[in-house]
Amino acid sequence: MARGPAPPPVVIGLSAVVVAVRDAEAMVLTVRPRGLTGDLAAEPAGLPFGPFDPDGHRTFELALRAFVTAQTRFDLGYVEQLYTFGDRGRDAPLADMGAGAESAPGAPPSRVISVGYLALTPQAVDTEAPDTSWAPWTRFFPWEDWRQGRPAAAVLIEDALRRWSDRAPPAQRDLRLARARLAFALDGAPWNEERVLERYELLYGAGLTPEAARDRGETSGERSEALRAALGAPMISDHRRILATALSRLRGKIKYRPVVFELMPEAFTLLALQRAVEAIAGAPLHKQNFRRALERSGLVEGLGRIDADTGGRPAELFRFRRESLNARPVSGLSLPLLRD
Repeated sequence: MARGPAPPPVVIGLSAVVVAVRDAEAMVLTVRPRGLTGDLAAEPAGLPFGPFDPDGHRTFELALRAFVTAQTRFDLGYVEQLYTFGDRGRDAPLADMGAGAESAPGAPPSRVISVGYLALTPQAVDTEAPDTSWAPWTRFFPWEDWRQGRPAAAVLIEDALRRWSDRAPPAQRDLRLARARLAFALDGAPWNEERVLERYELLYGAGLTPEAARDRGETSGERSEALRAALGAPMISDHRRILATALSRLRGKIKYRPVVFELMPEAFTLLALQRAVEAIAGAPLHKQNFRRALERSGLVEGLGRIDADTGGRPAELFRFRRESLNARPVSGLSLPLLRD
Protein backbone atom coordinates (compact mmCIF):
# COMPACT_ATOMS: atom_id res chain seq x y z
CA MET A 1 0.00 0.00 0.00
CA ALA A 2 1.39 3.37 -1.00
CA ARG A 3 1.96 5.75 1.81
CA GLY A 4 0.37 9.16 1.72
CA PRO A 5 2.33 12.37 2.18
CA ALA A 6 4.04 12.78 5.50
CA PRO A 7 2.14 15.01 7.92
CA PRO A 8 3.71 18.40 8.56
CA PRO A 9 5.99 18.58 11.58
CA VAL A 10 4.49 20.17 14.66
CA VAL A 11 6.39 22.97 16.40
CA ILE A 12 5.39 24.01 19.91
CA GLY A 13 5.69 27.71 20.54
CA LEU A 14 5.07 29.75 23.66
CA SER A 15 3.47 33.20 23.66
CA ALA A 16 3.30 35.62 26.57
CA VAL A 17 0.72 38.29 27.36
CA VAL A 18 2.62 40.43 29.88
CA VAL A 19 0.37 42.96 31.62
CA ALA A 20 1.17 45.96 33.82
CA VAL A 21 -0.62 49.14 34.84
CA ARG A 22 1.00 52.51 34.16
CA ASP A 23 -0.66 55.87 34.87
CA ALA A 24 -4.05 54.16 35.33
CA GLU A 25 -3.79 52.42 31.95
CA ALA A 26 -3.51 48.68 31.34
CA MET A 27 -0.37 48.04 29.29
CA VAL A 28 0.86 45.01 27.37
CA LEU A 29 4.45 44.20 26.40
CA THR A 30 4.85 44.00 22.61
CA VAL A 31 7.60 43.18 20.15
CA ARG A 32 7.96 44.01 16.47
CA PRO A 33 9.45 41.08 14.55
CA ARG A 34 11.66 42.07 11.64
CA GLY A 35 11.30 40.68 8.17
CA LEU A 36 7.54 40.68 7.57
CA THR A 37 7.39 43.83 5.42
CA GLY A 38 10.97 45.10 5.49
CA ASP A 39 9.83 48.35 7.08
CA LEU A 40 10.10 48.11 10.85
CA ALA A 41 8.00 51.23 11.40
CA ALA A 42 5.13 49.61 9.46
CA GLU A 43 5.37 46.22 11.14
CA PRO A 44 2.35 45.17 13.20
CA ALA A 45 3.12 44.45 16.82
CA GLY A 46 3.26 40.97 18.26
CA LEU A 47 3.48 39.33 21.64
CA PRO A 48 6.75 37.95 22.96
CA PHE A 49 6.99 34.51 21.38
CA GLY A 50 9.54 31.73 21.23
CA PRO A 51 9.93 28.02 20.51
CA PHE A 52 9.85 25.24 23.07
CA ASP A 53 12.90 22.98 22.87
CA PRO A 54 12.02 19.60 24.44
CA ASP A 55 15.71 18.75 24.75
CA GLY A 56 16.77 22.04 26.27
CA HIS A 57 13.75 23.12 28.33
CA ARG A 58 12.52 21.20 31.35
CA THR A 59 9.07 22.86 31.47
CA PHE A 60 7.00 25.20 29.33
CA GLU A 61 7.03 27.89 32.01
CA LEU A 62 10.81 27.84 32.44
CA ALA A 63 11.19 28.07 28.66
CA LEU A 64 8.75 30.99 28.57
CA ARG A 65 10.58 32.89 31.28
CA ALA A 66 13.93 32.31 29.60
CA PHE A 67 13.00 33.47 26.12
CA VAL A 68 10.94 36.47 27.31
CA THR A 69 13.95 37.67 29.31
CA ALA A 70 16.27 37.06 26.36
CA GLN A 71 13.91 38.69 23.87
CA THR A 72 12.72 41.68 25.89
CA ARG A 73 15.25 41.89 28.78
CA PHE A 74 12.28 41.76 31.15
CA ASP A 75 11.94 39.30 34.03
CA LEU A 76 8.47 37.81 34.50
CA GLY A 77 6.73 37.61 37.86
CA TYR A 78 3.28 36.02 38.20
CA VAL A 79 2.59 33.58 35.33
CA GLU A 80 -0.33 31.26 34.54
CA GLN A 81 -1.12 29.15 31.50
CA LEU A 82 -3.84 30.65 29.35
CA TYR A 83 -4.86 28.50 26.39
CA THR A 84 -3.48 26.47 23.48
CA PHE A 85 -3.78 28.00 20.01
CA GLY A 86 -3.41 25.87 16.90
CA ASP A 87 -5.43 27.44 14.08
CA ARG A 88 -4.13 27.01 10.56
CA GLY A 89 -2.68 30.11 8.95
CA ARG A 90 -0.71 31.23 12.00
CA ASP A 91 2.51 29.43 10.96
CA ALA A 92 4.33 31.68 8.51
CA PRO A 93 4.41 34.92 10.53
CA LEU A 94 5.50 33.05 13.64
CA ALA A 95 8.35 31.38 11.79
CA ASP A 96 9.79 34.86 11.33
CA MET A 97 9.88 35.16 15.12
CA GLY A 98 12.01 32.07 15.50
CA ALA A 99 9.29 29.50 16.09
CA GLY A 100 9.50 27.74 12.76
CA ALA A 101 11.44 24.58 12.10
CA GLU A 102 13.78 24.13 9.14
CA SER A 103 12.14 21.99 6.48
CA ALA A 104 13.81 19.94 3.78
CA PRO A 105 13.11 20.97 0.19
CA GLY A 106 9.65 19.78 -0.78
CA ALA A 107 8.71 18.93 2.80
CA PRO A 108 5.41 20.25 4.14
CA PRO A 109 5.69 23.42 6.23
CA SER A 110 5.65 23.03 9.97
CA ARG A 111 2.43 23.47 11.94
CA VAL A 112 2.87 25.84 14.88
CA ILE A 113 0.95 25.13 18.08
CA SER A 114 1.24 27.94 20.59
CA VAL A 115 0.69 27.68 24.34
CA GLY A 116 -0.34 31.08 25.62
CA TYR A 117 0.54 32.45 29.05
CA LEU A 118 -0.73 35.39 31.07
CA ALA A 119 1.92 37.22 33.11
CA LEU A 120 1.30 40.08 35.56
CA THR A 121 3.91 42.53 36.76
CA PRO A 122 3.74 45.55 39.12
CA GLN A 123 5.79 47.84 36.86
CA ALA A 124 5.78 48.57 33.15
CA VAL A 125 9.55 48.99 33.15
CA ASP A 126 10.90 50.27 29.85
CA THR A 127 13.49 47.86 28.53
CA GLU A 128 16.52 48.51 26.39
CA ALA A 129 15.68 45.59 24.12
CA PRO A 130 15.32 46.67 20.48
CA ASP A 131 11.84 46.59 18.95
CA THR A 132 10.21 46.03 22.37
CA SER A 133 7.74 48.44 23.95
CA TRP A 134 4.71 48.74 26.21
CA ALA A 135 1.41 49.57 24.53
CA PRO A 136 -1.99 50.35 26.07
CA TRP A 137 -4.57 47.63 25.65
CA THR A 138 -6.94 50.23 24.20
CA ARG A 139 -4.71 50.51 21.12
CA PHE A 140 -5.79 47.00 20.13
CA PHE A 141 -9.32 47.01 21.62
CA PRO A 142 -10.58 50.63 21.69
CA TRP A 143 -14.20 49.44 22.01
CA GLU A 144 -13.44 47.78 25.37
CA ASP A 145 -12.90 50.97 27.43
CA TRP A 146 -16.21 52.02 29.01
CA ARG A 147 -14.72 54.03 31.89
CA GLN A 148 -16.12 57.26 30.40
CA GLY A 149 -19.29 55.68 29.08
CA ARG A 150 -19.97 53.99 25.77
CA PRO A 151 -16.84 54.60 23.65
CA ALA A 152 -17.06 56.22 20.22
CA ALA A 153 -15.41 53.12 18.74
CA ALA A 154 -18.34 50.97 19.87
CA VAL A 155 -20.80 53.32 18.15
CA LEU A 156 -18.93 53.08 14.83
CA ILE A 157 -18.64 49.31 15.16
CA GLU A 158 -22.37 49.05 15.89
CA ASP A 159 -23.15 50.71 12.55
CA ALA A 160 -20.74 48.36 10.74
CA LEU A 161 -22.26 45.28 12.38
CA ARG A 162 -25.78 46.37 11.49
CA ARG A 163 -24.71 46.75 7.86
CA TRP A 164 -23.10 43.30 8.03
CA SER A 165 -26.35 41.86 9.39
CA ASP A 166 -28.40 43.56 6.69
CA ARG A 167 -26.25 41.99 3.96
CA ALA A 168 -26.94 38.45 5.22
CA PRO A 169 -29.54 36.15 3.63
CA PRO A 170 -32.92 36.53 5.38
CA ALA A 171 -32.48 33.27 7.30
CA GLN A 172 -29.22 34.50 8.86
CA ARG A 173 -30.03 38.17 9.34
CA ASP A 174 -31.72 37.88 12.72
CA LEU A 175 -29.02 35.52 14.01
CA ARG A 176 -26.25 37.93 13.05
CA LEU A 177 -28.02 40.84 14.69
CA ALA A 178 -28.67 38.81 17.85
CA ARG A 179 -24.96 37.96 18.13
CA ALA A 180 -24.01 41.60 17.65
CA ARG A 181 -26.63 42.74 20.15
CA LEU A 182 -25.39 40.33 22.83
CA ALA A 183 -21.67 40.99 22.26
CA PHE A 184 -21.74 44.78 21.88
CA ALA A 185 -24.72 45.66 24.11
CA LEU A 186 -26.93 46.93 21.31
CA ASP A 187 -30.57 47.98 21.72
CA GLY A 188 -30.35 48.21 25.50
CA ALA A 189 -28.66 44.84 26.07
CA PRO A 190 -26.28 44.80 29.08
CA TRP A 191 -22.55 45.15 28.55
CA ASN A 192 -20.53 42.14 29.68
CA GLU A 193 -16.86 43.12 30.00
CA GLU A 194 -15.72 39.48 30.00
CA ARG A 195 -16.80 38.85 26.40
CA VAL A 196 -13.65 40.36 24.90
CA LEU A 197 -12.78 37.25 22.89
CA GLU A 198 -16.36 36.82 21.71
CA ARG A 199 -16.42 40.41 20.45
CA TYR A 200 -13.10 40.10 18.63
CA GLU A 201 -14.11 36.82 16.99
CA LEU A 202 -17.41 38.35 15.91
CA LEU A 203 -15.57 41.23 14.23
CA TYR A 204 -13.17 38.76 12.63
CA GLY A 205 -16.02 36.57 11.39
CA ALA A 206 -17.77 39.64 9.99
CA GLY A 207 -14.64 40.41 7.97
CA LEU A 208 -14.16 43.75 9.71
CA THR A 209 -10.76 43.26 11.35
CA PRO A 210 -7.63 43.78 9.25
CA GLU A 211 -6.49 40.30 10.30
CA ALA A 212 -9.58 38.78 8.64
CA ALA A 213 -8.79 40.43 5.31
CA ARG A 214 -5.13 39.43 5.60
CA ASP A 215 -5.88 35.78 6.40
CA ARG A 216 -8.37 35.53 3.52
CA GLY A 217 -6.09 37.22 1.03
CA GLU A 218 -8.54 40.07 0.60
CA THR A 219 -8.37 43.84 0.81
CA SER A 220 -9.96 45.63 3.72
CA GLY A 221 -12.36 47.38 1.36
CA GLU A 222 -13.59 50.93 1.59
CA ARG A 223 -13.62 51.98 5.22
CA SER A 224 -13.52 55.40 6.75
CA GLU A 225 -10.45 56.40 8.70
CA ALA A 226 -12.63 56.65 11.82
CA LEU A 227 -13.85 53.04 11.44
CA ARG A 228 -10.33 51.75 10.84
CA ALA A 229 -9.24 53.44 14.07
CA ALA A 230 -12.28 52.06 15.91
CA LEU A 231 -11.34 48.51 14.88
CA GLY A 232 -7.97 48.83 16.64
CA ALA A 233 -4.38 48.14 15.63
CA PRO A 234 -3.78 44.72 14.07
CA MET A 235 -1.21 42.27 15.39
CA ILE A 236 0.79 39.58 13.66
CA SER A 237 -0.70 36.13 13.14
CA ASP A 238 -3.41 35.43 15.74
CA HIS A 239 -1.76 37.43 18.50
CA ARG A 240 -4.72 39.78 18.90
CA ARG A 241 -6.93 36.75 19.50
CA ILE A 242 -4.46 35.57 22.16
CA LEU A 243 -4.51 39.04 23.71
CA ALA A 244 -8.34 39.05 23.71
CA THR A 245 -8.30 35.67 25.44
CA ALA A 246 -5.99 37.04 28.12
CA LEU A 247 -8.13 40.12 28.74
CA SER A 248 -11.26 37.97 29.02
CA ARG A 249 -9.49 35.70 31.52
CA LEU A 250 -8.14 38.56 33.60
CA ARG A 251 -11.43 40.46 33.71
CA GLY A 252 -13.16 37.36 34.94
CA LYS A 253 -10.46 36.38 37.39
CA ILE A 254 -10.24 39.69 39.28
CA LYS A 255 -13.83 39.01 40.43
CA TYR A 256 -13.00 35.79 42.26
CA ARG A 257 -9.24 35.90 42.95
CA PRO A 258 -7.13 38.84 44.20
CA VAL A 259 -4.79 38.76 41.20
CA VAL A 260 -5.02 42.54 40.79
CA PHE A 261 -2.49 42.85 43.60
CA GLU A 262 0.10 41.22 41.32
CA LEU A 263 -0.10 44.48 39.35
CA MET A 264 0.50 46.72 42.38
CA PRO A 265 3.74 47.81 44.07
CA GLU A 266 4.38 46.82 47.67
CA ALA A 267 2.83 50.08 48.92
CA PHE A 268 -0.09 51.74 47.17
CA THR A 269 -3.02 54.05 47.77
CA LEU A 270 -6.60 52.79 47.57
CA LEU A 271 -7.24 55.20 44.72
CA ALA A 272 -4.33 53.71 42.74
CA LEU A 273 -5.75 50.25 43.40
CA GLN A 274 -9.19 51.32 42.21
CA ARG A 275 -7.72 52.86 39.05
CA ALA A 276 -5.85 49.63 38.34
CA VAL A 277 -9.05 47.57 38.66
CA GLU A 278 -10.91 50.02 36.43
CA ALA A 279 -8.14 49.89 33.82
CA ILE A 280 -8.43 46.10 33.62
CA ALA A 281 -12.24 45.95 33.82
CA GLY A 282 -12.72 48.87 31.43
CA ALA A 283 -15.52 50.14 33.65
CA PRO A 284 -15.89 52.76 36.41
CA LEU A 285 -16.29 51.63 40.03
CA HIS A 286 -18.19 53.29 42.85
CA LYS A 287 -15.53 54.62 45.21
CA GLN A 288 -17.35 54.02 48.51
CA ASN A 289 -18.61 50.57 47.51
CA PHE A 290 -15.14 49.61 46.35
CA ARG A 291 -13.60 50.58 49.67
CA ARG A 292 -16.31 48.83 51.67
CA ALA A 293 -15.66 45.66 49.65
CA LEU A 294 -11.95 45.95 50.44
CA GLU A 295 -12.66 46.34 54.16
CA ARG A 296 -14.86 43.24 54.18
CA SER A 297 -12.29 41.21 52.25
CA GLY A 298 -9.42 41.77 54.69
CA LEU A 299 -7.05 41.87 51.73
CA VAL A 300 -5.38 45.20 52.52
CA GLU A 301 -3.77 46.75 55.57
CA GLY A 302 -2.83 50.36 56.27
CA LEU A 303 0.86 51.06 56.68
CA GLY A 304 0.46 54.17 58.79
CA ARG A 305 2.33 56.16 56.15
CA ILE A 306 1.17 58.92 53.84
CA ASP A 307 1.86 59.25 50.12
CA ALA A 308 2.39 62.95 49.49
CA ASP A 309 3.10 62.49 45.76
CA THR A 310 -0.50 61.91 44.73
CA GLY A 311 -0.90 65.25 42.96
CA GLY A 312 -3.73 66.13 45.34
CA ARG A 313 -4.66 65.48 48.95
CA PRO A 314 -2.12 63.19 50.67
CA ALA A 315 -3.42 59.62 50.93
CA GLU A 316 -2.63 56.69 53.21
CA LEU A 317 -0.49 53.88 51.88
CA PHE A 318 -1.66 50.27 52.09
CA ARG A 319 -0.19 46.84 51.43
CA PHE A 320 -1.63 43.56 50.19
CA ARG A 321 -2.02 41.07 53.06
CA ARG A 322 -0.67 38.09 51.15
CA GLU A 323 -0.75 36.02 54.33
CA SER A 324 -4.56 36.25 54.28
CA LEU A 325 -4.55 33.81 51.36
CA ASN A 326 -3.33 31.08 53.69
CA ALA A 327 -5.81 31.85 56.47
CA ARG A 328 -9.06 31.28 54.56
CA PRO A 329 -10.47 31.16 51.03
CA VAL A 330 -10.33 34.61 49.48
CA SER A 331 -12.63 35.84 46.74
CA GLY A 332 -12.33 38.77 44.36
CA LEU A 333 -14.10 42.10 44.55
CA SER A 334 -17.55 41.40 43.04
CA LEU A 335 -17.01 44.07 40.39
CA PRO A 336 -20.50 44.06 38.83
CA LEU A 337 -21.87 45.24 42.19
CA LEU A 338 -19.47 48.15 42.46
CA ARG A 339 -20.35 50.28 39.46
CA ASP A 340 -22.02 53.65 39.65
